[in-house]
Amino acid sequence: MNWFLYRLLPPRPDFAMTMDEREGAAMAAHSEYWRGHLDAGRTIVFGPVADPAGVWGLGIVNGETIEDVTALAEGDPAVVAGVARFEILPMLSAVTR
Repeated sequence: MNWFLYRLLPPRPDFAMTMDEREGAAMAAHSEYWRGHLDAGRTIVFGPVADPAGVWGLGIVNGETIEDVTALAEGDPAVVAGVARFEILPMLSAVTR
């Protein structure tokens, strides 16, 4: 397995504090979606990052190829709802427990 950084990018820097009801519902579904992948062992961590430039989401996800992880990202309810976009970056190496 290879490890990838999944970066969820919100539509605006203050998104975490200003999301509306529709955005909040998409983000709740997003959390449940990634919790399922955590429970299945596809990710080892996910959560929001308190970047001074604006909060964004981080996940460390495993897959055989970047296409595998892209397929997971494209199924993220926040992405499907148009609430966020994503970047996937391959990790050159990863040390895990």
